[in-house]
Amino acid sequence: MAVMKNPLPLITTTVLVLLAPGLAADRVVYEGKAGPGKGKHIVFLAGDEEYRSEEALPMLARILAVRHGFKCTVLFSINPKDGTIDPCTLDNQPGLETLRTADACVMSLRFRDWPDEQMKHFADYYLSGKPFIALRTSTHAFNIKRADSPYAKYSWKCKEPWNGGFGRHVLGETWVAHHGCHGKEATLGVVEPSAKNHPILRGVGQVFGPTDVYTANPPADCTILMRGQVLAGMRPEDPPVVGKQKPTDKYEKNNPMQPILWTREHKNEAGKTNKICCTTMGAAVDLESEGLRRVLVNACYWALGLEDKIPEKSNVDYVGEYKPTYFGFKKFKPGVKPEDLELK
Repeated sequence: MAVMKNPLPLITTTVLVLLAPGLAADRVVYEGKAGPGKGKHIVFLAGDEEYRSEEALPMLARILAVRHGFKCTVLFSINPKDGTIDPCTLDNQPGLETLRTADACVMSLRFRDWPDEQMKHFADYYLSGKPFIALRTSTHAFNIKRADSPYAKYSWKCKEPWNGGFGRHVLGETWVAHHGCHGKEATLGVVEPSAKNHPILRGVGQVFGPTDVYTANPPADCTILMRGQVLAGMRPEDPPVVGKQKPTDKYEKNNPMQPILWTREHKNEAGKTNKICCTTMGAAVDLESEGLRRVLVNACYWALGLEDKIPEKSNVDYVGEYKPTYFGFKKFKPGVKPEDLELK
């Protein structure tokens, strides 16, 4: 009988082979094809209970990877019991260490309460001065319940030292209110005249979303690119709401119209400047709007200093099928794992 000499290398190799699939079980990675984004890495953070970011962000990541060449990593709120994507798991977003290699971050979060060891990766990214593209409920991305946490200031209800938390302090607004009637009055984007030549709006066309307009009052150092016209129904051809809806309303719904898309350059505590693009649109069904997809693709170019590479009309065709779930609580698809979202 032959005696195996020095079996350790074989054992080590076998263990690595067995473990390798699990190393990325908490994320999906789309490697960039040819395009202007080749060599750039975008990390997407999906985690909200209502607007189906777990469906929207993988779709957007596939477009940016296949159509534009960016490497795209999508991270999710993961149920630690079974490894499935569960946006109702508020306190677990594994894989955030990948932000160390990110050139840009696209976030669609709502009321996350990540443990300090996970928050540290997000905070380190912020302090590095790298850009954020923030969607919908990212204005109220965090609700850190531990008063002694060094990241408590990121919470949307924070008063000091960040009034309004990460949303207001960094992005330009926190959660305020629904301005349109939720589920009954859709949003039509109206370009701010002074911003019509901004590179993010290049070739955009119509922007429409079934979600309603949020109340938003970004600070003066933000550049408003688009305002939201409140429609009297849920179709893009519906007329705008006219006047006040109730005698107690302080303002008419469309006079003034609320900002729904803005940019900002925010100098952080480390002396670095974060480029920000924030939109209060961004539900999965909103992204059926070709114009909104083009806004977000263009925003990634802009955030990374690639404005001169933005095409006259960016290719935002879906990669694979996209049939998003309508927004609402407890409507996410159970049992889905990140690996199920890989390109076949």
